[in-house]
Amino acid sequence: PRTDSSAPHVAFVAQVTPEIEAMAGGANSRVGFGTGGMRTKIEAAKIAARAGCATVITSGLDPRPFARLQAGAKSTWFAAETAPRAAYKAWIAGAVAPSGAVALDPGAVAAVRSGKSLLAAGVAGATGRFDKGDTVRLLDPAGVEIARGVVRYESAEIERIKGLRSEAIEGALGYTAGPVIVHADDLAGV
Repeated sequence: PRTDSSAPHVAFVAQVTPEIEAMAGGANSRVGFGTGGMRTKIEAAKIAARAGCATVITSGLDPRPFARLQAGAKSTWFAAETAPRAAYKAWIAGAVAPSGAVALDPGAVAAVRSGKSLLAAGVAGATGRFDKGDTVRLLDPAGVEIARGVVRYESAEIERIKGLRSEAIEGALGYTAGPVIVHADDLAGV
């Protein structure tokens, strides 16, 4: 609209298409803006959409842009491509290099495959060195990867509590981070 007063306002973009990208034109070359223009904003909206986040583009030059949005200011909303939870699970499954592996017994394999959390009782062992919060491969008894997950205990701790019932974890370690080795929310099938 700065250069073409007849430019149509696009209030909502369900998906960034080549037509939407063509509407953006090139990067903003005016000195002092540093925002990269509309093309850069659309690229950022695409990244956010893949991560499960909706995005809004509105003027930041006027005071109180968020209050103006709530009052119905002109803006363009970009839809998320996926739910944040699905994006998080996809990140666990493929974007993060696993730091090690946790071997499971058959009962734990069935539980993980059905979407349940991994408990210490179903763990047969840990390989590699990893810390709490790292992503690990979850292996069936034959050594085949069935899932990946973010662990709540480090590898040395898992070796000490493997096979134990949840109530025995604190006695074995002297503390507990809870009964779950990998929570169902932090599991992704491969």
